Amino acid sequence: MKIARFSRLGFILAAAGSAVGLGNIWKFPYITGEYGGGAFVLVYLFTVLLIGFSIMIAEMFIGYMGRKDGVTSFEELAPKNKNLWKLGGFQGLAGLFIMIFYSVVIGWIFNYIVSSLIYLPSSVKEAELTFTTMLHSDFLTQLFYHSVAFLWITYVLTKGIKSGIERLNFYLMPTLILILLGMFIYATTLDSFSKAVEFMFSPDWSKINSEAFVTAVGHAFFTLSLGMGAIMTYSASMEKNSNLVKNAFWVVFLDTTIAIVAGLMLFTFLYQYGSGPAKGPGLVFISLPSAFYEMGILGNFFAVIFFIALAFAGLTSSVSLVEPMVQYFIDRFNWSRLRASVSMGLFFYLFGIVAILSNIDGYEELLTWGDKNFFDWVDYITAAIMLPFGGLIMAIFVGFVIEKQRVEAVLKPQLGFAFEAWYFSLRYITPVAMFIVMLNLMGVV
Repeated sequence: MKIARFSRLGFILAAAGSAVGLGNIWKFPYITGEYGGGAFVLVYLFTVLLIGFSIMIAEMFIGYMGRKDGVTSFEELAPKNKNLWKLGGFQGLAGLFIMIFYSVVIGWIFNYIVSSLIYLPSSVKEAELTFTTMLHSDFLTQLFYHSVAFLWITYVLTKGIKSGIERLNFYLMPTLILILLGMFIYATTLDSFSKAVEFMFSPDWSKINSEAFVTAVGHAFFTLSLGMGAIMTYSASMEKNSNLVKNAFWVVFLDTTIAIVAGLMLFTFLYQYGSGPAKGPGLVFISLPSAFYEMGILGNFFAVIFFIALAFAGLTSSVSLVEPMVQYFIDRFNWSRLRASVSMGLFFYLFGIVAILSNIDGYEELLTWGDKNFFDWVDYITAAIMLPFGGLIMAIFVGFVIEKQRVEAVLKPQLGFAFEAWYFSLRYITPVAMFIVMLNLMGVV
């Protein structure tokens, strides 16, 4: 049976679609606002190049050389202790666990697309009431849109690499870029655009502390969709003789550019309509809708296409979060793609219902342990433990376990004189950074 492979453009769009998710359009702007703008952006860009790019190449290398699911790739590439190192491939579980709450959030976005057609809150207070009412009281609305997300994502997965994942990204990624570009061009015509540029690119180093550095490292890593097996699994379907470094560059470039463009656009709108940038996680669902309201009827249009763009970013990422475990069951247990896709889809769908209930009044107390409910615990465990641990394992595996000659044979012709610098960063800088991020997110340091 002929194995389906991504085209070069298809791989770049799929990998970029995996990387470009809610973290770029939702999280990056609000953490930039929390840490004062320009200085944080510079630290973020530095860590993307030094750490994110290094891990991206390493993860692509494992997938490209292994040509199988993550578990099999680790097992076959390990020169010894294969039964131990194959456990590194189970980082695909992180993506599946993330989907438990990620699908719920995509459901919120679907809801906002529909509601923004006819209604926008007139103030931040009203917007906050709208969001919290949905979150804590409206179970059926959340369940409906969570179900829509589940059906869409699972359907795409059943269609496979070429007809499903590549085709989805072929249409959604260019559309996402065009929507953001159109909104960005409009933002440049507003008086507040220069203020947004100054905020994002004029560094105020007094706003930067050790926590900001750790946040920048963590976000640079997570926004590139690393440590969850997604890039590794996609790379297994890369064409032979592909240039891993060039592909990694284009994925990092698209991911970072979209984050910067989204930040400039959102801050312009927030400044223009009397709201500041440091609004925290509620920026997209609370602060931004009330800013769109101030635009009049044009605000409804911008709100709808913005939330469509956000949904596209979430959907392209979602497929990549589930695919590693789908491929695992196909390769290791000879499951059909239909069986594997539906099984993994039902996993995140059913636990997603529990995540919804953990925020609903009357159920929240039953589904809360310690200071977090089920939704928050899944978010915390994946972000603080599973993802950085996955990155740490990959850096050690490529940097210390796989023979250097094998890595050198593939990557030195592509990296040239920069190979030794990349290899040093992968072995000594990246593991330390990942370990510190993990300890910080766990509250140890």
